[in-house]
Amino acid sequence: MPSQLIKIESTPDLVDQVYRNLLDAISEGSLAPGARITQEEIAAQLAVSRQPVLQALRLLKKDGFVLDAPGRGVLVAPLDVASLVQIYQVRSALDALAARLAAQARARLDPRLVSQGREAARGSDVKAMMAADARFHAAIYEASGNPLIAQSAQLHWHHIRRAMGAVLQLSTMRESIWDEHEAIAEAIAAGDADKAEALIREHGEEAGHNLARLLSSALAQPAASTAP
Repeated sequence: MPSQLIKIESTPDLVDQVYRNLLDAISEGSLAPGARITQEEIAAQLAVSRQPVLQALRLLKKDGFVLDAPGRGVLVAPLDVASLVQIYQVRSALDALAARLAAQARARLDPRLVSQGREAARGSDVKAMMAADARFHAAIYEASGNPLIAQSAQLHWHHIRRAMGAVLQLSTMRESIWDEHEAIAEAIAAGDADKAEALIREHGEEAGHNLARLLSSALAQPAASTAP
């Protein structure tokens, strides 16, 4: 079991805290695909009773992050590359609409979003990288003036976050992502809706292609290593 899980204080929303703690571990890869999770082990590590752990695991199963395991406990679900690429396609379309609307409003995104993102990209904290990316895209959704965009994007965010966690551990292109983000922010501020939409759509499509390539390669490695 991972050592990254953090002991939780007893509060009324324990189920949500356990859920988010486990989801963080799955997204960051410390709970890898195929890892077995049992109520007893998680409850002991987080210093909580088994009941909130059971409820959190049920939510994770419903959301597609864990599967029933033979015997006791559950298994972390494998990464489904085809489904994740489809999710990125939807996100790219939402981002394109948000960027166009934000550019029409000549919105100016906080420049600290990019500087903080670059700082995170130079480090080794995958969780910080994902948080920086989420803040940047959320700022565009807010600037669009259409709250339905953020609500729609949120439906798939946890799966995107998991894919990002896997890719960021493998990718060597972390800094260039923020070059793209900066260009998108500049196009939005300039009111160039066509350019902003084209840049963010290309950004999303490229992210989907990189996701498929890196994950397919990573998932194929164990099989290749066992070949005679």
